[in-house]
Amino acid sequence: MEEFFKVIPPGKVLEMTDRFTPVGTELVPLTEALGRVLGNDITATLDLPGFNRSVMDGYAVAAASTFGASDGSPAFLTIKGSIPMGAVPDFDIQRNEAAGIATGGMLPESADAVVMKEHAAPVSKTELEVFKPVAPGGNMVAADEDFKAGDVAVSAGTLMRSQEIGLLAAFGITTVTVYKKPVIGILSTGDEIVSIDKTPPPGHIRDMNTYSLAALVIQSGGTPMNLGVVPDQYEALYGIVANAIKKCDAVVVSGGSSVGTRDYTKKALTALPDAELLVHGVAVRPGKPTMLARVGGKMVWGLPGQVTSAMVVYMMIVRPFVRHIGGNMAITTDIDYVSARIARNVPSVYGRTDFVRVRIEQEKTGSTAWAHPVFGKSGLINTMVQADGLIAIDADSEGINKGDVVNVIKF
Repeated sequence: MEEFFKVIPPGKVLEMTDRFTPVGTELVPLTEALGRVLGNDITATLDLPGFNRSVMDGYAVAAASTFGASDGSPAFLTIKGSIPMGAVPDFDIQRNEAAGIATGGMLPESADAVVMKEHAAPVSKTELEVFKPVAPGGNMVAADEDFKAGDVAVSAGTLMRSQEIGLLAAFGITTVTVYKKPVIGILSTGDEIVSIDKTPPPGHIRDMNTYSLAALVIQSGGTPMNLGVVPDQYEALYGIVANAIKKCDAVVVSGGSSVGTRDYTKKALTALPDAELLVHGVAVRPGKPTMLARVGGKMVWGLPGQVTSAMVVYMMIVRPFVRHIGGNMAITTDIDYVSARIARNVPSVYGRTDFVRVRIEQEKTGSTAWAHPVFGKSGLINTMVQADGLIAIDADSEGINKGDVVNVIKF
């Protein structure tokens, strides 16, 4: 008789990410680095901005020249000249001297501050009144204030955003080493599953799982590979997974992960060469029969066949693993939370983590957001379509009460 699975907490499952090795790296143009994970530390090749730079339109000064200045007792400075944008000043600024400067201009030698033009007024072509003092370093950035040459500017494992791309452009970097996108094979199992381009006969259903999971893989930084649909046959499942593990960095099998005479996933996975079953049952709802095996160093997941359960398990448990092998070591990097109050009591069962679908409503901008639970029978995808995210009810809780503040994990 098949032994029933032994559930473990989801936190224990997430601790297993380190058992899997990240994929290799590749060199891509900087223009294609958005959303990729940096493969190596980037060291600043030069100081940024590289020169003492004004951040205001005004006058470059020696700050000490302005000390004590006020509307009733302005400081009088000699205007020594002006600095065109992009020009290197050919003069320095001594005490009681000033030079006109625009935002982004290079300060002359000995100038250590910029007086905003609103706080000064030229009396003549050569004389300036300053009505407000400025401290050293005011309204300017030093040559190495943004980044200093030799410092690590962006660390390996960073998810590249527009900010990081702009920074690397400032260093003149045109190509960047990033982790390859992990290829995730997706396989649906079940005699009742048919391709989406076919009309399902009575008792059958189209393959929603492959397409919803493929979209989640893309959101996780991976590349999905559609392995098709396999019937409830051990030999067929074994053969497809054995072949897929050679071509993919990981495999996700939906369906056939619970205990039953026609659920062959565990049998097939454990029969593969160099296979180790790490997880067979997680203390969550939905998704209790989730399975994880390590096959030849690669991960193979067995997810529930119900599309809603498969999606929730992927979002909350599988996604951190995909991010990890894609080089992103922070398991919460792409999780977006929003705070809200729960709109009704939600019971839970002690000893398991409940992931509850919720819809967020906010009466007006700035008002309290309310999380309305979206309940429905198992497998109804409309509960996912209606929902904006999930809330997690901890295993040591028997539920949450109306009005409690919750963190909604946004889809």
